[in-house]
Amino acid sequence: MDAIYYNPWIFTTLATVFGLIIGSFLNVVIARLPKIMEQEWRDECAESFPEYKITPTSERLSLSSPRSTCPKCSTKLRIIDNIPVLSWLLLRGKCHHCKASISIRYPFVELLSAALSYVIASHFGFSYYAIASMVFTFALIGATFIDFDTLLLPDQITLPLMWLGISLALFNIGPVSLYDSVLGAICGYMFLWLLYWGFKLLTGKEGMGYGDFKLLAALGAWLGWQYLPIVVLLSSMVGLVFGLIQLRLQSKGKEHTFPFGPYLSIAGWISLIWGEHIVRWYFGSILG
Repeated sequence: MDAIYYNPWIFTTLATVFGLIIGSFLNVVIARLPKIMEQEWRDECAESFPEYKITPTSERLSLSSPRSTCPKCSTKLRIIDNIPVLSWLLLRGKCHHCKASISIRYPFVELLSAALSYVIASHFGFSYYAIASMVFTFALIGATFIDFDTLLLPDQITLPLMWLGISLALFNIGPVSLYDSVLGAICGYMFLWLLYWGFKLLTGKEGMGYGDFKLLAALGAWLGWQYLPIVVLLSSMVGLVFGLIQLRLQSKGKEHTFPFGPYLSIAGWISLIWGEHIVRWYFGSILG
């Protein structure tokens, strides 16, 4: 342990490699968690409403089983096919059996996880808070891509993330006090909840999902209530830019639904690393 304290590059290197490995696991979470949720909903409906004769799930899916397969030919992946980034490069982005293309998202998620882990380790140094912040980062990456794919933000990610933020404050790990953490969770949830109902009463339409409320509550628990205005402002700006770009590229109308969770995640992660500097710059520019 002393070697890590006195040689920060050791922790940075280990964190980066660990992020790369976890990125490979995150690809499994992103692909399977929505399917697991769908299975659970189907089984609950089959049990609760037998009159509709819904067939329960026959084969259970989990994050660990069955083994990963090619989505095209269903060939089981070999161990050598699961080496982060390297396997994709060696296979030239194609299945070893049917030669179907493998999405570049897989190595991208792995590299993103490694890069953000490097930033966390470099910024915070070796500490419990740095390790917890990497967990925070991995959760946001998983939530982001699941929301992009399905417009869902799973409770299995957002709620544990919120409780972890409050727990860190409870045990004085990190810069946020317990009062600020709990108030941040409450204010984060209530702000989007009120915005949701205000928009619905005015337009009769739903502007966002309840998963967004829980994600902002989790960010409030991690960052404290003071950073919520910055998170909301940043996420709105990023969402507006990317939303306009996506509309332009896809030639879709204004009624098209966009996920908001990814932009909350981006804003929350930026605030975790540079939030204090942003607040100083923002208020300095206003007051000065």
